[in-house]
Amino acid sequence: MSLDPWLLERLVCPVTRTPLRYDEAARELVSEAAGLAYPIRDGVPVMLVEEAREI
Repeated sequence: MSLDPWLLERLVCPVTRTPLRYDEAARELVSEAAGLAYPIRDGVPVMLVEEAREI
């Protein structure tokens, strides 16, 4: 499953407001600046800090 490029261009980290990198293998959106990875569940990015894992 891939993420819509239009959506990826618009999503930012809720903590740092910096762009995210899509990790297709892990199905996560990665914020290098915050050191967090946000999960994608059923094709929907979960942009809650409480749901993110530290990297």
